[in-house]
Amino acid sequence: MALIHKATLSPTKVELLTAWLPSRSWYQGAAGTVVERVASYRFDDPEGEVGIETVLVKAGDGPTYQVPLTYRAAAIEGADEWLVGTTEHSVLGRRWVYDGTGDVVYAEALAQALLTGSGQAQEFMDVDGHLEPRQPSMTITTSLITEFAEARAVTTITHVDPGNPTVIETDKLTLTIPRILDRAVSHPGAVLFGTWQAEPASVPLAFALPR
Repeated sequence: MALIHKATLSPTKVELLTAWLPSRSWYQGAAGTVVERVASYRFDDPEGEVGIETVLVKAGDGPTYQVPLTYRAAAIEGADEWLVGTTEHSVLGRRWVYDGTGDVVYAEALAQALLTGSGQAQEFMDVDGHLEPRQPSMTITTSLITEFAEARAVTTITHVDPGNPTVIETDKLTLTIPRILDRAVSHPGAVLFGTWQAEPASVPLAFALPR
């Protein structure tokens, strides 16, 4: 379950990404181009400590980018290269926002979704102490490869290639995450697909292959 607080963020996620995206090698827009949120999906952190959200965004007339984000209550020591920025959350206080591809909590959650079909977290909005279900802005599905299931328990990231696609090498798996979404992209292994209002046909979002 993903608990969403009725809150304000300063700066907002979109404002953080507007500043951060031009620093990425795979970004095709101009610095300062306004970023627009397209859709998003969330995973659960079993420990309930880290927010895990993958955001799809566009900048002007450019392609649709995929940006996994993790939200933490404190900085990760030695992970400055993955820091997107900090934001003030009106309920939770300061949050450190990371590029999830460098965060082992994201890698583990993605592996679980890819290899068990656990899917996305059900979202609830906290409204005056009452939890109200929130309709997700996109849907994810998995092409399950059952013989890979035992490799889902990721505990360590050993290397990250931050290009497009971003490749996360872990102790158990190679996880591949296209940054620029394209229905024609294909890699071996289990596949995570997504659909959203502007893309009713399945688009590959991630791949997993045991090492």
